[in-house]
Amino acid sequence: MHAMSSFFYLTQIHLEFGALKQLARECRQHGIHKPLIVTDEGIKAAGLLQQALAALSGMDYAVFDATPSNPTEAAVRAATAMCQIEHCDGLIAVGGGSSMDCAKGVAIMATHPGPLTHYATIEGGSSRITNQVLPVIALPTTAGTGSEVARGAIIIVDDGRKLGFHAWHLVPKVAICDPGLTLGLPPLMTAATGMDAIAHCMETFMSSAFNPPADGMALDGLRRGWAHIETATRNGHDHHARLQMMSTSLQGALAFQKGLGCVHSLSHSLGGLDPRLHHGTLNAVFLPAVIAFNASAPAMQAEDRLARMANAMGLPASDHSAKALGDAIRAMNQGLGLPTGLAAMGVVEAQFADIIQGALADHSHKTNPRQATAQDYREMLLASM
Repeated sequence: MHAMSSFFYLTQIHLEFGALKQLARECRQHGIHKPLIVTDEGIKAAGLLQQALAALSGMDYAVFDATPSNPTEAAVRAATAMCQIEHCDGLIAVGGGSSMDCAKGVAIMATHPGPLTHYATIEGGSSRITNQVLPVIALPTTAGTGSEVARGAIIIVDDGRKLGFHAWHLVPKVAICDPGLTLGLPPLMTAATGMDAIAHCMETFMSSAFNPPADGMALDGLRRGWAHIETATRNGHDHHARLQMMSTSLQGALAFQKGLGCVHSLSHSLGGLDPRLHHGTLNAVFLPAVIAFNASAPAMQAEDRLARMANAMGLPASDHSAKALGDAIRAMNQGLGLPTGLAAMGVVEAQFADIIQGALADHSHKTNPRQATAQDYREMLLASM
């Protein structure tokens, strides 16, 4: 076994309809007297911010509602300034991955000196992030990124790179996963974030690190997500489907401490080049090509990983090939109304060189079960057009 086997599962998670009512108690539990609430305009417009504020029952707070759909270093700076002016002693992230990642950026910047990039994973910054970070409580309003239980944040820094920041200190102290907050999520956003969660389950399951607990969570998350994403997308008020999708998101992220792979190195790179592209949608489009590329990896074959994923997706036992999985994912994307390929998203071949350069430098590149070359990435991009 080449990969060391070391894992960490330790944060408070409330997963149920009505979990939001735990908010004020959890703030007190973690010594937060005046939180900065990090959110975005859309969450505010949807009335979800109001629900969170009501759950604070009379606590003092400040609100930063200018998180962009892909969080930037500039947004983190602005939120940090507000946090300091308002003397906030903790953070509540209300929203999707963007709000949660922005809050994690503030947790670092409000308590650590120097520029944010100093703490980026590929700059050797993980060990510089200390237990001085501000405590974060996460309230996901999408069932997608799983950032509420993850040690990482993805932020577009001033020079345009989309970088990861990873430290166990960044794991939110509490994840309040109330599927009620996702009931109004529009169909396309439900589909894109749901496929993001499914991609997390599949990609971390393929990663070769030895972590059976993570594999178990990822496979079960895939089974739940695959069975319920269509219902959640078609009927957004189906309580059972919403709960299952929230669990898929949570499980994918509890598992992906194993590491992700080429799907994410490609989507981080392309998402940095064109921040208008949705991360979950990119993951959905890249999955089939990466599964095909990974199929021959020794770790995939030794653990029979293709067949186990196919089983979880309910594919017929007669066909557990990489092509069958890829076809099932493409059909699912199309049925959910997601783009069928990169070309439909406006990506052109002239961007390939830049996408590949970013992918090779991404932190997820190293944990793919099979090492990808520039040429491999070019072929995956062509297959995903």
